[in-house]
Amino acid sequence: MSSSSQTVTRDNGGVPFQCPMLTPTNYTTWAIKMEAIMDAQGIWESIEPVNGEAMDEKKNKSARAFLFQAIPEDILLQVAKKREAKEVWESLKLRYLGADRVQKARLHTLKSDFEALRMKDRDSIDDFAGKLSGMIAKYNSLRATLEDGVLVRKLLDLVPDNYLQLVASIEQHADIDTMPFYEAIGRLKAYEDRLRLRSGSTNEQSTLLLTKVRC
Repeated sequence: MSSSSQTVTRDNGGVPFQCPMLTPTNYTTWAIKMEAIMDAQGIWESIEPVNGEAMDEKKNKSARAFLFQAIPEDILLQVAKKREAKEVWESLKLRYLGADRVQKARLHTLKSDFEALRMKDRDSIDDFAGKLSGMIAKYNSLRATLEDGVLVRKLLDLVPDNYLQLVASIEQHADIDTMPFYEAIGRLKAYEDRLRLRSGSTNEQSTLLLTKVRC
């Protein structure tokens, strides 16, 4: 088993989860995975309590134990005296994301990074969509949101020139501001597949013609 993860098994004997180990550079993805795992275990409410409900001590202890096995020893020693899982979580968030002022600075930098993001010639639609999805996760970690309309517009503005006919059709027949991000990805991927098939067919025909000429 990799040293960067540990196995966490459900109480009911179901499929085990991989609990990621926190590192100096993976806090954003670590937090997303840990939230999903604890939510699946039914203990996420210890981190984000439901309004008006008292803390369940058993769930709090379980959530605290989950966090302790997913952080390195040097960090563990700094939070070991915190008795509530929520305190541990908030302490880690503060350490890795910084206070509000630092978060605002990071959000400003992130917005600049988003504006500067470009689709490279070798990027597929999936490649570039993955980069945009990474931006979504980073925004969410700073309690900010990238709206679908902004993402769709960014995607359509930066695709290669051979997609312009499709982009024009989408802009003419769909509302860009309300189109879901993943719907736009689906349309572009379908078009990308058609272009790839046509290109492959053209290349095959060219090869056959060249072979006949040589013969």
